Amino acid sequence: MALIEREMPVKRVAEILRVNPQRVWTVFNHWICEARKRDDPSSITRLGVDETSSRKCHEYITVGVDMDARRIIHAVPGKGQETMMDIQRYLASQEVKPEQITEINMDMSPAFIAGAGKAFPQAKITFDRFHVVKLLNEAMDTVRRLERKEGITLKGHKYTFLKDWDRLTDKRRLELVSLMDEYPTLGEAYRLKALFNDLWQMPNLPSAEAHFAAWVEEVQRAGIQLFLQFAKTVKSHWSGIARFIGSHLNNGLLEGINHKIQLAKRRARGYCKVENFINMAYFLCGKLDFSFARLVRA
Repeated sequence: MALIEREMPVKRVAEILRVNPQRVWTVFNHWICEARKRDDPSSITRLGVDETSSRKCHEYITVGVDMDARRIIHAVPGKGQETMMDIQRYLASQEVKPEQITEINMDMSPAFIAGAGKAFPQAKITFDRFHVVKLLNEAMDTVRRLERKEGITLKGHKYTFLKDWDRLTDKRRLELVSLMDEYPTLGEAYRLKALFNDLWQMPNLPSAEAHFAAWVEEVQRAGIQLFLQFAKTVKSHWSGIARFIGSHLNNGLLEGINHKIQLAKRRARGYCKVENFINMAYFLCGKLDFSFARLVRA
């Protein structure tokens, strides 16, 4: 356990101990189960939900995260509606009633939305800001690629248009201004992208609603189809997007946990059993108590 805690792959631990890797996994999974029995998630009120790939061929696990304790409290195979119900059933087994969950942070997956409505009907949903910005950037980049067919001067400027103004170097800013003059549609798309992102700094919900309404008018005036489609998506998910103004929940924590899990997966070159992958996620990001394991070892 100490070697694994130092980010050593299980296969390498087995080589050092001169045992079969499965024997190490058996010991590892035993202590994870023991720690999970002692775990107490009863104080959770704000839940984060995210998916992460467990192996190739689009196989996933879904993790439920205590956003305040900043740790995984439950993980299950898959990424559909049922995974949300699995999280709810686990919390119920720990005497956490559905109404105790007041906030949920997640992406705009229809399956997650449906699952949240069934599992935690009283919780207010905050849609992941990163996911919204990702959709906006996809619209921006598609406009750039369409304009790229007409002009060679756009070559090599993908991130010139995807980055915010304050993240560009002085050289890139000058190039951006020149390209916006040369390609008016692209320039208008960049202006709309920058204007939309001001939403996240709005001080309250009425200000956010007024800002978004004005932005939609600008989009309609510009008539750029990809931004019209993005505006439609935001409208249909507005309550969860605007909820960010009040909850300030974002997926930074979820992305950090996801990154840590994926690093472990790459070090191990994948996991043959999803149980091993899930238990490794608990070990790395569950903040479980293994003090009794150390006492037994001593």
